[in-house]
Amino acid sequence: MRKSFNGLMGLSEQMHPSALRSGALLVFSNRRRNRLKLIYFDRTGICILAKRLEAGTFSWPKPSSKEMPSLSLTPEALHLLLDGVDLRGAQMRPWYERSDG
Repeated sequence: MRKSFNGLMGLSEQMHPSALRSGALLVFSNRRRNRLKLIYFDRTGICILAKRLEAGTFSWPKPSSKEMPSLSLTPEALHLLLDGVDLRGAQMRPWYERSDG
């Protein structure tokens, strides 16, 4: 978690070229999973947000494969993770539909 703007920008470009420029929000966690950094491009520059838990850890779902160590989350799932909800095994109910427009 020592990386800042240039380090996280370089890491994000290695993993997902041009993801930040397309509006993606990337989240990085430390090994103990008690700290994370979010990085995104707001059309004027790179923004980094950090969160450190006072107790406990973030419960991240496992990626689908070892070759792809990243995963995509809906905004709702990210919000739940940041609030400390364990999403392993959780699923959206059929009646919960997110409308995009």
